[in-house]
Amino acid sequence: MTANAKTGLILTGGGARAAYQIGVLRAIANLLKEQGWPSHKNPFPIICGTSAGAINATGLACSADNFGLGLRRLERAWSTMEAHHVYRSDSLAMVSSGAKWLTLLSLGWMVRRWVKNPPSSLFDNQPLADLLNKMLDFSGLDAGLASGSLHALAITGSSYTTGMHLTFYQTLADIEPWVRTQRLAQRDFINVQHLLASAAIPFIFPSIPLNWNGNLEYCGDGSMRQLAPISPAIHLGAEKILIIGAGRMSETQRKPPEQISYPSIAQIAGHAMSSIFLDSLAVDIERLTRINKTLNMLPEEYRNRSELRPIKTLIIAPSERVDEIASRHVKSLPLPIRVMLGGIGATEARGSALASYLLFEASFTNELMALGFADAMLMKEEVLAFFGDGSSNLPAEKV
Repeated sequence: MTANAKTGLILTGGGARAAYQIGVLRAIANLLKEQGWPSHKNPFPIICGTSAGAINATGLACSADNFGLGLRRLERAWSTMEAHHVYRSDSLAMVSSGAKWLTLLSLGWMVRRWVKNPPSSLFDNQPLADLLNKMLDFSGLDAGLASGSLHALAITGSSYTTGMHLTFYQTLADIEPWVRTQRLAQRDFINVQHLLASAAIPFIFPSIPLNWNGNLEYCGDGSMRQLAPISPAIHLGAEKILIIGAGRMSETQRKPPEQISYPSIAQIAGHAMSSIFLDSLAVDIERLTRINKTLNMLPEEYRNRSELRPIKTLIIAPSERVDEIASRHVKSLPLPIRVMLGGIGATEARGSALASYLLFEASFTNELMALGFADAMLMKEEVLAFFGDGSSNLPAEKV
């Protein structure tokens, strides 16, 4: 392990919102470089990702021996993103999958017996599988683990088969799988199937079968039933953790509109998505903060006896409402997608939260990356304090 092997990175879920994470990481890389940190050196030996954050996490892990290169590749992918890179967005796909799925849902699944090969989700994400196979070199993951640039990678999913929350981790260290209430871990070789499963937003993308203890379990988005998003990094040995969210951690109360109308399907779905992707992280951070405060109040001798240990954290999350940003970019989606989403109210301002998870378009992702960069730069002092004071713990080597 490297001298900084106890630093962890947690990248959360949120579909297209995950572009924000890349902007934050670019700002952090720039700040560290100003302090003499070599651009190739990985500042996060423990990397954990969920949902779309799992894709970013794995992209970084596959370039652990050259962090700067891996970050540039992710920037290039997100900055040129188009919806058809992630899911089929042509008219034929909407008829064969999206429209048929919505029809079956509205008429009831009892008609399924008369439909051959009914679609399993709203969208066909085979393009994402193709993109990941081209973009990721898993031999780089193995090389990073062997060289010590990477200590561990963890990807989370949720099993529809058993209802358990599953964490798949890859490391060369002697770390036993952990078992907690509704949470299990398994050492594995991470591949594209793990990423597709972790990023399979319920109803939106199809579930993926994964091997768990010799049996196949169909898995979906890792943000579902994720009671403790921070725990994988802690189990893997992290003593300080950077957490990059995909939505505002503390929402200010909105002023009710003058005219109250019944919520659209998209508005309800967006609310549900926020519960899946944002709420559990906020609760876990609050829990960790309470534990840290309690430990700090204990005498040192009692702290040394406890199995708990203080964890230093830094949280960076969007300073603006991502759904409001999305409302400005909905028109950039392909026409067939806009027509279908318009039918459930997702193209309206009040339904833009749902659209934000599907807005894999460069106009939206670039604005999110710019926001992430700006937010992290505003936290320059906190970032440098997290990695050290800018002098003693940061390497003196210049690049």
